[in-house]
Amino acid sequence: MNRIRLSTPTLLLLALLAGCGPSGGKPPAAGPGAGMPPPEVDVITVSSGSATLTQDLPGRLQAYRTAQVRARVEGIVEKRLFAEGSDVKAGATLFQIDARSYAAAVEAAKADAEAARLIVERYKPLLEMRAVSKQEYDAAEAKLKQLQAALTRAQLDLDNTLVPAPIFGRIGRALVTEGALVGRGEATPLATIEQIDPIYANFTQAGADLLRLQQAVKSGKMKRADTAKVELLLEDGSAYSLPGKIFFSDLAVDPSTGAVSLRAEFPNPRRELLPGMFVRIRFPQGIADNTIRLPQRAVQGGPQGQFVMVVTQEGKAAPQTVKTGAMAGGDFIIAEGLRGGEQVIVNGLQKARPGSAVKPVPWNPQGQPEASPAAIPPAGGPPAPANDPVGNNKKKES
Repeated sequence: MNRIRLSTPTLLLLALLAGCGPSGGKPPAAGPGAGMPPPEVDVITVSSGSATLTQDLPGRLQAYRTAQVRARVEGIVEKRLFAEGSDVKAGATLFQIDARSYAAAVEAAKADAEAARLIVERYKPLLEMRAVSKQEYDAAEAKLKQLQAALTRAQLDLDNTLVPAPIFGRIGRALVTEGALVGRGEATPLATIEQIDPIYANFTQAGADLLRLQQAVKSGKMKRADTAKVELLLEDGSAYSLPGKIFFSDLAVDPSTGAVSLRAEFPNPRRELLPGMFVRIRFPQGIADNTIRLPQRAVQGGPQGQFVMVVTQEGKAAPQTVKTGAMAGGDFIIAEGLRGGEQVIVNGLQKARPGSAVKPVPWNPQGQPEASPAAIPPAGGPPAPANDPVGNNKKKES
C-alpha cells in the first residue's frame, strides 16, 4: 500500500480547517445592536407654571434671650454649682457666696425688730390710759416699721448669697473661680446664659429690592407671596430642616445702609444653630405665573454665556443658550431660551457631549427611579421593550 507522507505545515493547516466546521466555535457575525449602548442621562421635561420667587439674604444668628449672671452682694465665692456648657433651669442655684456675715445680720435685725414690737405692744394700753402721748406711740410704731424694713433687707442679702439662674438656657464658662471676691463696689459678672431654642436670625433687605417688589405686585406682574415662613441655609449651603417665621420688620430704611432690617425666628430643639453663626435666609418675594424653572445643576456657563444641554429629536445632546432671571428656592428661573417641552439634561452632563447619542431617563431628585427607562422613549424612535432596557434587542447566536 502506498502511503502519503504529509509535512508538518500541511498537518497544521488541515487542523485549522477542521476547527471551522459547524461545531468548531466560529464567532458570530456582528449584528446591528452589538455596539455600545448610548449613555443614560437624567432629564427633566421643561414646563411652565407658577413659582415663588425667592432671594437669599445674608444674616447672623442671635440668642432668643441672653442674661448675665451677676453677684448682688459682696463676698467670697465658696462653690460653683453647675457644669459649664450645660442647660440650666430658671431659678437653679449657680454660685454660693459666703453667707455667715449676712446670717448674723439677719439675726441682729430680728432681735431689733422684736424689741421694737414689744415696745409698741406695751404702749397700746398706756395710750388708752393717757400714760403716754400719741406722739410717743407713733414714734415707737415708726421705729418698729423701720426695723422690720431693715430685717427684710438683711434677709434679702442673705438670700442673694445663693446666686440663681435668671432664665432657662445654656450657660457658658464661669467667669470667676472659688475663692474670688465678688460684688465689691459693683455687680460682678459670674457667667452668661443664652436661650437658643428658639433662636433669632437677623438679616437685611435692600430698600431698592423692596420697592421693585412693590411695583411688580402693583402692576400685576407678580402676586404677593406669604412672607410668614422663611428658610435658613447653613454656611455649607445645606438647608436647615425646620422652617422659620418672620418676627418683625423695621418700618423705615436705614439711611446709612439703604436697607430694611428684618428678624426671623427658627425652632432649634437639637441646638444645632448657635449664636453668632453666619447664615443665609431664603426670603420669599412674590409669586409669578407662566415661569420656567430648572435646577441649578442643569445650567452651565461658558464664554458665550449660560446654556443647558437638551436631548434633540434624533436622541443626541445639543447645547441650548438660555438666560436666567430670579431664583425660586434652589432653582433658576429661565427668562429666555426655553419655551416648554424640551428635555433638559440634569445629571450625566459629563457623558453628554454635543452631537453624541444619549438615552434620556426621568430625573428624580430623591435618587429613586420614578419610572422604568422605557417610560421615556428615545427621541426620534419607538420605546425599547420592557425586557430589553438597553434597547438593542439582541438574539443569542450559537
